[in-house]
Amino acid sequence: MIDTRYLESLRSYLHTHALVRRDVIKEAGDALHHSKRAVFSLHRGDAGEAQKKLKEAEEIFLRLIKKYKQHPAFQDEGSYRAAIEEYVEATLFLQFVMKGKIGKVTTVGVDGDVYLAGLCDVPGELYRYAIRAATMHDHKTVEACVEMANKIIGELVEFDLTSYLRTKFDQAKQATQKLEIVMYELALREKNNK
Repeated sequence: MIDTRYLESLRSYLHTHALVRRDVIKEAGDALHHSKRAVFSLHRGDAGEAQKKLKEAEEIFLRLIKKYKQHPAFQDEGSYRAAIEEYVEATLFLQFVMKGKIGKVTTVGVDGDVYLAGLCDVPGELYRYAIRAATMHDHKTVEACVEMANKIIGELVEFDLTSYLRTKFDQAKQATQKLEIVMYELALREKNNK
């Protein structure tokens, strides 16, 4: 004899999990897109549009959290974590552009490792932002980007990062080194133009 009630409960659980997962993947994809658009807007100098896109992403996350309160494991879904990570990166980059400093992300719940992964991506955005500033001979912004990237690396080096976060940290260090080259080349260009 087989316990059919137990098997039926498993079938029901797995069916529900599959439905939740599909919805989370779709919604997280939309949130990821909004966060990427926010970063793109910041690089074009449109902080207002960036804030709007981040708000749209935030609304999706909050809606998912409320909708699947009974299924909190959805937050471990890879697509959801990737979307939150992109949201963290965009939010931190916005904080830098608007205030010149970086802090917590308080609008949605963010695990520490997801925050660190998003933080590791910020030097890459600072590098792109500094390139744009350098083309406009904005030495002050380039300097601020280099300083912030170095602060980020200085904090991250204190963590014993492994696996995925170690890879992200190495990418952050590479972006910071590229930033320092931009700063150096800008200084040379200014010196040669005098």
